[in-house]
Amino acid sequence: QVRVVESGGGLVQAGTSLTLSCAAGRTSSNNGVGWFRQAPGKDREFVAGISWNGGDKLYADSVRDRFTISRDRYANTVSLQMNNLEPEDTAVYYCAVALRAYSSRARTDYRYWGQGTQVTVSS
Repeated sequence: QVRVVESGGGLVQAGTSLTLSCAAGRTSSNNGVGWFRQAPGKDREFVAGISWNGGDKLYADSVRDRFTISRDRYANTVSLQMNNLEPEDTAVYYCAVALRAYSSRARTDYRYWGQGTQVTVSS
């Protein structure tokens, strides 16, 4: 069992930045990690993913030019730097550990999930 814990959410104004952090434990260092989000009344959607060594990254089109995912394998943390936030980014953000070394856009490719952290962007 891998415990996944997200942190860093909050209430911010549009146009500002926020950094989310995910602590996924030592056993996740050889797995891809992804960030997903779920807005009220909507399905959970892929946001960004990173491979085991940080060399391969995936982004949703809606965040590609604004969000940056990174990881520190030694600290077993994955960060999501979110710039120029928009009200449409308001959601609960979830971190998840993939079944394999590389991340994926598909929720079914992730085994361990955190409880989520709320991000609210006001206009």
